[in-house]
Amino acid sequence: MKLTVKLDTEGIRYIGIFESSTGAGVKDCLVDNEANKVIMVVKKGDMGLAIGRNGVNINKVKKLLNKEIEVVEHSPDLKEFIENLLRPASVKSVELLNKNDKLCAYVEVLTKHKGIAIGRDGERIKRVKLLVKRNQGIDNVIIK
Repeated sequence: MKLTVKLDTEGIRYIGIFESSTGAGVKDCLVDNEANKVIMVVKKGDMGLAIGRNGVNINKVKKLLNKEIEVVEHSPDLKEFIENLLRPASVKSVELLNKNDKLCAYVEVLTKHKGIAIGRDGERIKRVKLLVKRNQGIDNVIIK
């Protein structure tokens, strides 16, 4: 199943700036203006390029965009992609189930990491659900 990610002009502009500043390839970009943050999903293997030595690349982009930048490495493997999105929480397992024609990923994290996985006011899990939907076609992500 090939998914296409729809980007707005702001997202496209940020990707252009990010790619030309870091040399890393970007697969998706999520702009959160409320939190003044941009989440870049970089191609697998491009994490080092995105960050740069001592964070030089990412800091340059932060200054250019005047926003916080979060970088996540893409993976065609659902479990690995979810692990990357939830880091630093430790993922024990990812189970994919089909419920009422909707694909749900049940993610088990270490009990002590549940708070990290969900995030303050559920912010992290909302982002995870959105990025997994956009990049993997999974309808829901449930932390257990």
